[in-house]
Amino acid sequence: MNKENPLQIFIDESPEVQKAYAGLIQSLIDMEGLDNKTKQLIYIGMKMVSDDERAIKMHVPMAKNAGATREEIKSTVLLGLSVIGLKAASKYLPIVLDSFDNS
Repeated sequence: MNKENPLQIFIDESPEVQKAYAGLIQSLIDMEGLDNKTKQLIYIGMKMVSDDERAIKMHVPMAKNAGATREEIKSTVLLGLSVIGLKAASKYLPIVLDSFDNS
């Protein structure tokens, strides 16, 4: 079993469910109303609230590739101060800046 990649476990163990889930995600990506950069910034904020460090590390390069600047990503994290307190700055700011700088 591939403990390094939990998504691969999902794919291997429940391919039909994973395929349906991937379709849902694609529908959300294709949905009109917000550009991809904004969606990625929102994902980063939501994943901070849910304490999903792995997803944050995935969404930062996606936001960068969609045109988000380092300042925009930093602002997204710092907005978390009003929701999750200092954890936004103490835990997530270093993670997102490192992810941005190294992607």
